[in-house]
Amino acid sequence: MEIGEGQGWRLVVDPSRTPYTALIGGEGWASELTAAELLALQQAARRLTHQHGALADTLMADEAIDIELEVPIGDPRAGGGGSLWLGLRGDRQGWSLQLVLAPEPGSRGIEGGWSAIASEAFAAALERLRPAEQDGEDQDC
Repeated sequence: MEIGEGQGWRLVVDPSRTPYTALIGGEGWASELTAAELLALQQAARRLTHQHGALADTLMADEAIDIELEVPIGDPRAGGGGSLWLGLRGDRQGWSLQLVLAPEPGSRGIEGGWSAIASEAFAAALERLRPAEQDGEDQDC
């Protein structure tokens, strides 16, 4: 089991729990994720934070940026078909994350977000995670 938490964020991963192997949370909210949802979140957060890092030096002092990414979760051909949307909003100095998990049929949806301080710590915790790749697939977003 891996546990990470700080001011305004929480991440708990326990691969022995199925179908929800992870718990994520922010200020006043929390939700469980499947392994596939956690992997999608981890990859989306990595991609957005790397994009922000590449663009931050090109932003003027008072310029803000919004970067969004939506990734599919599950196989629509097999009756799956949810998606995870992650947005990063910030400037040269910092950024915050917003999450929307659109459910596959018969599942729950999630909306949440983290403050700038919590977002950077949460993204760093996701980056350090080594979730069990599902049958070796580490899809690149």
